[in-house]
Amino acid sequence: MSSTPFSTTRPANWKTLAPPPLSGPTFAAQSTLPRLPAPALEETVGKLKESLRPIAWSEKEYADAVQAVDQFASSDYARLLQDRLQKRSEEPGRLHWLEEWWDDIAYLGYRDSIVINVSYYYGFKDHPAHLPQTPVHRAASLVRAVMAFREQYKLGQIPPEATKEGPICMDTWRWMFDCCRIPGAGLDWSVSHAKEGDRGQSGHVVVLHRGRVWKIEPWQDGRLLSLNELQRHIQHIYDNTTQDYPGVGVLTASNRDVWAKDLSQLASDPQNAHILTTIHSAAFVLCLDTEPANGMVEFSRNLWHGAVTQQPNGQPRLGLRNRWMDKPCQFVVLPDGKAGFVGEHSVMDGTPTATMCDRVLDIIASKDFATSANSPLHSAATGALPEPLDWKVSAETQRAIDAATEAAVALITSQTLNIVRTPYGKAAVKSFGVSPDGWTQMIIQLAYARLVRAKGWKRQGGTYEAASTRKFLKGRTEAIRIVSAESDAWVASMDEAGASPSTRLELFRNALKRHGTDARAAGNGRGIDRHLLGLKLSVKEGEQMPEVFANPVVKRSSYWVLSTSAIYTKNFGPYGWGEVVPDGFGIAYTSGFDDFLQFTVTSRTEMPNDEFCRELERAAQDIFDLFANQGVGKSKL
Repeated sequence: MSSTPFSTTRPANWKTLAPPPLSGPTFAAQSTLPRLPAPALEETVGKLKESLRPIAWSEKEYADAVQAVDQFASSDYARLLQDRLQKRSEEPGRLHWLEEWWDDIAYLGYRDSIVINVSYYYGFKDHPAHLPQTPVHRAASLVRAVMAFREQYKLGQIPPEATKEGPICMDTWRWMFDCCRIPGAGLDWSVSHAKEGDRGQSGHVVVLHRGRVWKIEPWQDGRLLSLNELQRHIQHIYDNTTQDYPGVGVLTASNRDVWAKDLSQLASDPQNAHILTTIHSAAFVLCLDTEPANGMVEFSRNLWHGAVTQQPNGQPRLGLRNRWMDKPCQFVVLPDGKAGFVGEHSVMDGTPTATMCDRVLDIIASKDFATSANSPLHSAATGALPEPLDWKVSAETQRAIDAATEAAVALITSQTLNIVRTPYGKAAVKSFGVSPDGWTQMIIQLAYARLVRAKGWKRQGGTYEAASTRKFLKGRTEAIRIVSAESDAWVASMDEAGASPSTRLELFRNALKRHGTDARAAGNGRGIDRHLLGLKLSVKEGEQMPEVFANPVVKRSSYWVLSTSAIYTKNFGPYGWGEVVPDGFGIAYTSGFDDFLQFTVTSRTEMPNDEFCRELERAAQDIFDLFANQGVGKSKL
């Protein structure tokens, strides 16, 4: 396995090489979770046709789309594909019919840079006020708390994630620590260096500062180093990295095929191969940045893609030199003590890492953290100091770094990011008896419809909201199609002079009911998009793809001009990711705080991001006024 990370050909059994889930409470419910169902063809076809009406540009276009769907649904070919999918879902030993397909279609076969396009970030709230407000203490606290959490996880002692309905799948947690994505020739994969039976009382952390790689051993002589000791180690790294080092990390932001080629050349030197193995096998990466951030937007951009500054010679200086974007977990500490997290998305979605970060930050915020992490027996600064690992950069690798830097600057400067916070939050929304998530989705629909009308556009696609399917074994996500006839009717009423407030409220209720129905169906594995994908992938080589998938309305309905998702933890400030289509917006929203709703809006610079944000603010106020002016109480919507 030692040579596997530097091959450009993916092992066929790459995923089974990761150790299986451990025993203990963390994974106790795994054996009881059901498998993801293959929905009935008739059920999905009915939902698909309903979802197409608001996407069509004319009644004729809609009628043609329905005809195409019906012709496919009644064909022997459709029944053959459905039968193949059903049999796949029932194969002995196959735990999830979509797993391998989704890994490659959604992530590992994607060849553009994972920066902006795939990776995501969380910005943490400030370091607890009762703790020293220094980057050294913040970094040491994160290292100690994460490694303590990792030990509990390895022992199977972490309380499993669950919803009101019961436990959810913990399988992807296997890819959280000690792992790394590997660029391949056409297909990437992930390698886990976790050892079966490991009890978490070992493992190293890679620290990046000014592009230099350091290795910290937080576990020494069978114990986790104290906060004082770890602060000494972090300070040692700061003190002994006073200049910039070659920005090898920026290579991980390249096109994946380019990075695969550059990785092979980089690893041809034994010293570099050793550093690569050290990074790949690290529990996680800690990035000690040199660029501060003023405000939430700059903080977000520093986490999202690293800062971009100019050197005295006029050349760009990238924060990406201080990242390893293939790692599932990177913690970032800025020189002013701000901190956050950057995640790699391919084999693990955001909910597990959000849970992990939230619990880690709770550990740090606990009243006894500083004292319990510095026991009297080990308060002295002891332990082996961090080890620097310096690359051998050939002329060819330097050319690769220069090319990667140029490409990264072009990518980063093509992006816009803004943050909107409303003057009210969950408390006000719930006082109206409304689901905060549904309310927030309707803000987005109203704002985008107004933007489309103001620009004279036709609607180019649909709205994606991520629904977790982790109630099923190895479940990940399904799409909730937010755009509906009901949401469109309500949106139209909001700007119709003749529409009464009572009519608008009734239409809003209808839109919320539709959203709730579709969200529940998606969470139960009975959405539209994953089933359609399964049918398409059931077409064998040499067979013709069904014509229905080329229908313009069907295609438009899954062209996600608005890609939305919500994560809430009390410890996060901003969070976000990039848009998924060139003429769209990425909208990471939070509806869990009592006093504000928050939207992080990303797009390409040519898109009217500022205008859309203003429309979000206006829509949020208009909906609030609609309810407040009518004196609506706690009627359930």
